[in-house]
Amino acid sequence: MRTTRIRTTVLAATTAALALTLTACGGSDGSGGSASKAGSGRSVATADGTAGSEKASGTTVTTETGGGEQGTAGSGAGKAAPARAAAAQPCTGDEISYAVLHRFPAEEGEHLLITATNADSKPCWVTSYPSVMLGDTSGVLPHAAKDAPGGTARITVKPGGKVYSAVSLFTDSDKTHTSAELSVALRDQTGDTGPGAGTGAFDGKGAPSEFTWSDAEVTNWNTTKPYDF
Repeated sequence: MRTTRIRTTVLAATTAALALTLTACGGSDGSGGSASKAGSGRSVATADGTAGSEKASGTTVTTETGGGEQGTAGSGAGKAAPARAAAAQPCTGDEISYAVLHRFPAEEGEHLLITATNADSKPCWVTSYPSVMLGDTSGVLPHAAKDAPGGTARITVKPGGKVYSAVSLFTDSDKTHTSAELSVALRDQTGDTGPGAGTGAFDGKGAPSEFTWSDAEVTNWNTTKPYDF
């Protein structure tokens, strides 16, 4: 190792030599290896199961639901993440099957739990909240005023995966409607609605279940069941 000789007093030279000797001898902490910085070059798992570099801001989170193999973060230093499959396309409705469970009939918290399942062999995404019409009415239900934010996000639904929405039912006036049928359609990111699918509401035993309402509203699609109490 090259050093620069500095003209100084004998005492200063002796002190510098002693310091260099102590530095060379004291570089080891007795652990037998070199310490690395925590978090340096760290990889993290994104919400869709793929590995990626951690970013402080500007990250778009895509939620995926359903079966399938998930990526593993930190699989090896310097290894590139595997190439992702082709981006999922929006669900059109043709690949979706619906099931509607009537929960808490004539009780506080009464609602229709809508379960949408991707019955196709390819993933697709949904967004916003479903377009729902109840019974023989022609009005599309409004979005729930107290719903959690996040309706503009895309939720990618893998084959066999499920997403959920709920229709809250209210009987606040004497002018009510009663039915066991409803129509459900998907919205795209512009708010346009695709073709509707007619379906019936059923109770927990699988029997058709009539519901009554004067007003109703619908929540965004979720990966967990709304009002799951």
